[in-house]
Amino acid sequence: MSKELKLYCFAQSGNAYKVALFLQLGELKWSPIFVDFFKGETRSDKFRKINPMGEVPVLVDNNKHLSQSGSILNYLTKTTGLFEPDSEDRNLEVNRWLLWDNYKLTPNLATGRFMSLFLPEEKRDTSVINFLLERAKAALKVLDQHLDGREFVVGEKLSIADFSIAGYIFFTDEFNFDISNFPNVIRWRDRLKTLEKWKHPYELMPGYPLKK
Repeated sequence: MSKELKLYCFAQSGNAYKVALFLQLGELKWSPIFVDFFKGETRSDKFRKINPMGEVPVLVDNNKHLSQSGSILNYLTKTTGLFEPDSEDRNLEVNRWLLWDNYKLTPNLATGRFMSLFLPEEKRDTSVINFLLERAKAALKVLDQHLDGREFVVGEKLSIADFSIAGYIFFTDEFNFDISNFPNVIRWRDRLKTLEKWKHPYELMPGYPLKK
């Protein structure tokens, strides 16, 4: 692993935050590289050479350019040994929750937030937003039940499952999305905030506040 990792990111990206939070809490040496998503940088030819998928995060480790947050998190935990599950069964459980998050929670919560906050008002389709956010709430109900009596998503310690699921949880107060019906999720979120070195995505990554 290189002496200093680089992370292509921007403050409003929960997917980039998943990786940035690992780097931060793992006390790894890294530097953020700002990607101006809102001015179309991820669609530029220059950025497509960095990641043909046209997305952040991208982690640079020496000559490796790694994309997709779940893949990056797996790479980091295997490479550093940080936040690694202590058994194969728990490793399988961590990956189960990573896949769940990437299918059930993040796409619905992230897209609903984006449409609520960042689209021009005349382009916001309330019916679509409500559909997405209701699906996010259904996912949070599953998570809330799972977290009953648990401090972390898998086992008794922090894992990349927590990082992945936490990606958009710290943005929910920005728009019309009430998580008060999920007390275990709230307790888990607040527990993460008490961890040494924890920072909100707007403190951890560049690009906040948005320049008009």
